Formats: sequence, structure tokens, C-alpha cells
Amino acid sequence: MQISQLPNSSGIATKGTDSTRVGDSVDRGGARADGAAGSGAAAPLKRGLSNWDHQLQGEISNAQQTLDYLERSSSQLQALKSELAAKLAARMGRDGQVEARVRQFSNTWRQRASASGGTLDAQLSYSSPKTAQQSFTIRGLTMASLQEGPQEVLAFSVGGASQSLRSVNIEPGLSEEEIIARFDRALLASNIRVRKGDQGQIVFSTPEASWAGVRDSLSVRGGGIRFPTGQMNRVKTDVEPPAIAPEEWDTGDLEALRATLHEVVQALAHVQQARDSVSLALAQATTRVDSAQPAPVPAGIDTLAQRFNETATTPGYESLLAISSALVGISRERVIALLGLR
Repeated sequence: MQISQLPNSSGIATKGTDSTRVGDSVDRGGARADGAAGSGAAAPLKRGLSNWDHQLQGEISNAQQTLDYLERSSSQLQALKSELAAKLAARMGRDGQVEARVRQFSNTWRQRASASGGTLDAQLSYSSPKTAQQSFTIRGLTMASLQEGPQEVLAFSVGGASQSLRSVNIEPGLSEEEIIARFDRALLASNIRVRKGDQGQIVFSTPEASWAGVRDSLSVRGGGIRFPTGQMNRVKTDVEPPAIAPEEWDTGDLEALRATLHEVVQALAHVQQARDSVSLALAQATTRVDSAQPAPVPAGIDTLAQRFNETATTPGYESLLAISSALVGISRERVIALLGLR
């Protein structure tokens, strides 16, 4: 994994006289290096570990980890596909081999969240640095029901009665976009986002790690129009089905084997699509690493440093002049900044 150091423009500048004096003293010992002195100001200092882009490195690590998981999943699905094809073609393999392959991939699929660092959701959509989301709908809460009927205030509770209520004011004449925006603003503080689904439905989403708590505690109180009034009512939610459901794969007879082979082929397509998406994200993050690399130090600076070292280590007036000139204007802050580069 590459580790990058971002450029920093907040280094501590030095006085122009300091740079000039050092350059003059070195000139007495030899020719000045091209571009090494005479600029009147030293180059800004680069910070040490505190300037590393940890989020960027985390994105690269997440992408690599997720790719490893998808590669393993693809390999297992390919092996299962071969076993199924062989069994259907009457080239019977070892007894129980197909069932063992199904169990193996089922175990791998159950490890999706942890194996991908929480970046791969049940639809194999990848998101980093954000965590994978669980999408769901609320029964009885449809766009048509919200656009019809009189005004009503819906109060939501997430996490139990001790949590603050989030209110959404529904009134006649609201557009679909306005309804989505009102729900999204109200529930944002509860770590729930709201969007419009492909079929125009209201889709809620929350981090997968928070889903169990949201599912078991999400309640709503209405004004007696769309939801009962007077008390909080636990809502019923429907989750978005996963892209792959190995627990539903059957191998009991030929018809079941054919259906399972069809599901495995589709699963392979989903995994390949996810691999392409994650590979693209990794490539983009790597490009950002390359662009974040600090500019190379000009060769003249190395030559200047070498000649200064030769002059300073030779006893005599030139050595004293070089060292004293270099120390003029050195402050405590600059010393600390230099030590931070170690």
C-alpha cells in the first residue's frame, strides 16, 4: 500500500538575509550551485506524520480489502458453477461436493460486512470512506398516501422513548421532491437518510451497523389520518433484498440444480460488476496519491548542502563564518519544525 505525504504551504519561512549569508559563505569555498541560492527566501518546510492523508490511505486499504473478498467470492462461485454443470451433465463428482460448495459460499457471503471493512452492502454497492448502508421502506408510507389527504404532522422516534422526536409536516400540494427533502432533514439527526426510489417509492437508509437498532425501535405518531394519534406506533419495515441469496439455493433435484446454476451465474455477474466498481475506486484513490506526492527537491539544494558541510567542517575563518551565518535568525519554532521532519 502506498503512503503519501501531502504538500504543505504552511511551513515557517526564513529571513532572506539568512539564506543570502549562507550562500555567500559557501561561494567563498567554491562556485555557487545553479538555483541553490539568491532566491531571498527558503522553501517552505514539509510537515511530518501529521500531514499524511489518513482518509486517503483508509480508502486505498478498504478498496484492497474489498477486492480480496470479491476475488475469493468469485473463485468460490466459479468452482460451484463447475460442480453444478458437471452434475447436470451426468458427470457426477464426489458425493456432496455441490452441497459443500454452496455451504462454503454461504459462509463467505455472511462474512461480507466484516470482510469488506463495512464498505460493501447487500446489493454489492461499494462506498468508502462512508460505511455500507441498509435500505428499507416503511409499510403504509407511500408517496401517494402523503400527497393525498389533509395536513398531518408525523413524529418519528428512533432508539426508544428517551430519544427526541423528529417531526415532518405533511400538507396538501407538496411535490415528491419536497416530501423527500422534509423527511431527509427531519431524520438526518437520527442517522437516517431518505431518497426517492426507482419506482417512486420513499426509500430510507441507515448504516448497516445501526440497522438492527433502527428496525427494532423506529416508531411514528400521526394525527389520526395516516397513522394513529396519541401514542407512538412501531412501524413495519421491508428491507431491500440482497443481490445474492445463497440460503435459497436448492440442490435437491435436477430442476433445483438448474435454478441454482442460473442463480450462480447471476451472482458471478454481480460480483464482477462490483469488482469493476471497486477497481475503479482504487485506481482513482491511487491517482490522488500520486498527485499528492511532494515535488522533488532540486539537485542544486543537495550540492549546496554538501559544500556547506565541507566548509563548516574545515577549521578556520571560513568555517566560523559559514556556521555563524547559518545560525542567524534561527528560532525555536523553526527548530521544532525541522525536528518534526524526522
